[in-house]
Amino acid sequence: MKVLVIGSGKVGAASAWDLVRDSDVEIVGIVDRRRSNLERLQRWINSNKLKLHVLDVSNTADMKMLMKEYDAGIISLPARKTSYTSVEAAIEVGLDVVDILEDYHRRPDPYETEGLNTPNQMTLEEYGECLHERAMENDVILVDGLGFAPGLSNITVGEAIRKMDTAESAIVRVGGIPAKEASVKYPLKYMITWAFEHVLRQYMIQVEVIKNGKVVEVPALSGREKFRFTKFGRNEELECAVTSGMPSYIHTRPQLNEFAEKTIRWPGHFEGIDTLKEFGMLDLTPVEFRSMKIAPRDFLLSVIGPKLKAADGDADVCVMWNTVTGTKNGHKMRIDYYMWEEADTENGISAMGRVTGFPAAIAAKLIGRGEIEKRGIVAPEDAIEGRVYQHFMEELTEKNITVLEVTETS
Repeated sequence: MKVLVIGSGKVGAASAWDLVRDSDVEIVGIVDRRRSNLERLQRWINSNKLKLHVLDVSNTADMKMLMKEYDAGIISLPARKTSYTSVEAAIEVGLDVVDILEDYHRRPDPYETEGLNTPNQMTLEEYGECLHERAMENDVILVDGLGFAPGLSNITVGEAIRKMDTAESAIVRVGGIPAKEASVKYPLKYMITWAFEHVLRQYMIQVEVIKNGKVVEVPALSGREKFRFTKFGRNEELECAVTSGMPSYIHTRPQLNEFAEKTIRWPGHFEGIDTLKEFGMLDLTPVEFRSMKIAPRDFLLSVIGPKLKAADGDADVCVMWNTVTGTKNGHKMRIDYYMWEEADTENGISAMGRVTGFPAAIAAKLIGRGEIEKRGIVAPEDAIEGRVYQHFMEELTEKNITVLEVTETS
């Protein structure tokens, strides 16, 4: 099979690195508008399976022509506008794709749209439904939001729900953080593992959760929780707060009585973010400064962004603890999923690259092999189930990514 990776950042690069090592994959195409990025990637991956495409994704005509050469694709872009542009192109030419963005394209997030434009004065919901219907008509599948979170979080919680007669609550805790020894070197005890402008967006928007069986909006970073992670030989105190990293669940699992997705950080991080918010430094409304107008968040990104980039030798960690409760055969049931994954320093792949890029690569191969039969915009919790779930988890284990499932009944 031939797989096209759109975007050569750390996650897209990890997907490409993994794909070229699979005997079922004949060609791995990778797209970036800068030739230097692609040539650097080529030197690192060092495989004759890799095919470089210097192309701006906004050039939809050329993107569509390129997509026709491939059997499956991975859209690994951090910005909503370019993601939706690529999704539209894939649907039109009939390319089955995986997208890693933390947005559910069937129900686009209405907050901070980042230049996302809807055609013909459609509402966002109408636009999302139109994309889904066009994908169905063209016999295309978009596995939507399959990386770490959304992705592994959706899939594991979906499996737990299927194991119960009635699922009542799902609380998801996921995050990418610096390794403990590195965390003290960085402001906010944070190191960039993902597009930082998107992280700050996640800290500012309103988030849909389920409380007492009803969908309600709450401010991002509410519902804070401190906990101790003790699996895999660890004993670390962490904290988490509500974000919008699994937007599909509100629509695909409305039967839950309680649902929230929370981002994990080292203690103290959210207090620092609170201070920045109180000073207005995360606002997008421009303020006047020396006869210029600038958005405080843009200024903050320019100042703090370079200070949060990983220094040589500093690695990241990806943590997950998901809890689903319900009943089975009249008994209370609880299923927890745990993960603690570190960077592959030998091959130069970050933990975030591994737990986001590798799952996307697995999903693309499952599509290419015809194992995922659904069509339209499909959330990971619905695409990866049954036999496909078993194959997905087996491949994940082969890549040395371990997800521990713990079940309790009473």
